[in-house]
Amino acid sequence: MTWNSASVDSILAIVLAALFAVAGVINLAGLGPVKRDFARWGYPKWLRWLCGALELSSAAFLLGQQTRLLGLALAAVVMIGALFTLLRNREPFGHLAPALAFSALVVLSVACSIPQRLT
Repeated sequence: MTWNSASVDSILAIVLAALFAVAGVINLAGLGPVKRDFARWGYPKWLRWLCGALELSSAAFLLGQQTRLLGLALAAVVMIGALFTLLRNREPFGHLAPALAFSALVVLSVACSIPQRLT
């Protein structure tokens, strides 16, 4: 099998979709420390649900070839908000690392996705 940008783009999209789907379910269900963290950051309860819905929407859009860029844009917006929150609240690196990894995957996926759309 020959690896090309379309293969890498599809694999990254599937990985990102899975990650954002899991994150969305965790936010919607309020699993682990999620409820406590949103309260500690001073956010209203509905924002956790909105974040979960946006993460699930992003995951769904990432799976479609025609909607992938929309999914990436939505994922980028979610990650900008997450990084802003984590940095503003001076969260430890253990909390910041997953958000940085998600963000790096979004950027990498955009970098792989745009060139094939231009051809």
